[in-house]
Amino acid sequence: MTDQRIIYQKNDGGVAIVIPAPECGLTIEEIAAKVVPVSKPYKIVDVSDIPTDRTFRDAWEYVE
Repeated sequence: MTDQRIIYQKNDGGVAIVIPAPECGLTIEEIAAKVVPVSKPYKIVDVSDIPTDRTFRDAWEYVE
């Protein structure tokens, strides 16, 4: 699970990236159910899908 992230669109238009704690005892889906606001769509992605260059992080977009 350490190679997966949960992403969703925040109310301000930015993208939230949830990094699960190692060995938390929950599945990635259970974590998403706890942390993603109700009715917000989200994606579970590989860590390699997250840009490493944070220069324009505020311009990142979430696309369903």
